[in-house]
Amino acid sequence: MSMLSFGENVEGINYKVLDERRIRANAGIMFLLGLIAFVNGFVLQRFEVIPYISGFLLLNFMIAVFINPKYAPTYALAWIFVRKQSKLWVGAVQKRFAWSLGIALSLVIFVLSIPLQTDINYFDPVCLLCVACLFLLFFESAFGICIGCKLYFLSLRMKLMKQPEEQPNCMGDACEV
Repeated sequence: MSMLSFGENVEGINYKVLDERRIRANAGIMFLLGLIAFVNGFVLQRFEVIPYISGFLLLNFMIAVFINPKYAPTYALAWIFVRKQSKLWVGAVQKRFAWSLGIALSLVIFVLSIPLQTDINYFDPVCLLCVACLFLLFFESAFGICIGCKLYFLSLRMKLMKQPEEQPNCMGDACEV
């Protein structure tokens, strides 16, 4: 895998792939960080934590999408938890799409959470977006259901995006077009 690449080339597979076990561990780590931010902000009313964690997650997603997932801090940490497990390859293209949605959500949360310390009017949208992120991360880590991947394949079916040459697989072949 080169330094600037999203996914790995594996012998016998015609498209770039990522390890599903590592992706799920990565999502679990990000879920834990998001839950810490949510509890601090919306239960304990300590909003100053939210920009730090959402900023970290934004940076993490940007490193994964624009540079290489293996350099993203949570993805690197996830390797420690799953390094002794066999790899389970899934297509990288839909994960890139899903993580790009993660960039968008974490960017909006980051920008909207900065004025939270002084203006409670931003509470509702930030809270709703945090819940949405937690929902997406929970489904990925707990059940292996990538809702962003499902949106990717839905956009292909609706012809909103160009069909890739090779059709990559999802966990359990759940995303067949």
